[in-house]
Amino acid sequence: MSPRSWLAGARPPAVWLPERPWNGLRVLDACCGAGGLSMGYHLAGFDVVGVDKEPMPSYPFTFVQGDALDFVADHGPEFDLIHGSWPCQHFARVTAWRGNRADHPDLLTPGRKVMQATGRPYVIENLPEAPLRPDYVLCGSQFGLRVRRHRLFETSWGPCGDLLPPCWHPASLLSFEHKEERAYADAMGCTWMSAKEARQAVPPAYTELIGRHAAQHLGAGQVVA
Repeated sequence: MSPRSWLAGARPPAVWLPERPWNGLRVLDACCGAGGLSMGYHLAGFDVVGVDKEPMPSYPFTFVQGDALDFVADHGPEFDLIHGSWPCQHFARVTAWRGNRADHPDLLTPGRKVMQATGRPYVIENLPEAPLRPDYVLCGSQFGLRVRRHRLFETSWGPCGDLLPPCWHPASLLSFEHKEERAYADAMGCTWMSAKEARQAVPPAYTELIGRHAAQHLGAGQVVA
């Protein structure tokens, strides 16, 4: 398959995106959802392309609808960095409480393999109970956000070594509840997406931090031709 052949069918980015200097790097966000983590990479300076099996009408960056595993295998080498938010339901405790984990395939394991096969630096995000190396363990409270949202991140380059404030959960901190979905989405910084879309979202602040570390690891200005 020819490089950039996916561009012809891609949806262009929104016109309202916040301005920031481009760092010369391009990231692929696999299983991008409505774009919470994509926004973080954008704010860190990356050009962002998202792929998801669902149409994701609120996703604000260049978007391709399709199978994320296949897209990473076919086009991952065209990007400087690959991010994968492979579905979490197989590992989630709530799935065991309310359903059957066997009904939700493990895409994290094949996702990691296909990302590693590209030879590109990568980031994987998932729930604390997922089998990830905890290179980053992040919560909204560490960024001054009024939300409790724990996520693990595994990176191809390992831990960053930077110190962050400790996770802190005062009574005023919002935890996810369906009755407060809009307030929770806004507190995460995901104001452009619907409350329902935000159920699966992660605060952009997380990947703004990781994106800046990734850019340092890569060396800003290295553009894939």
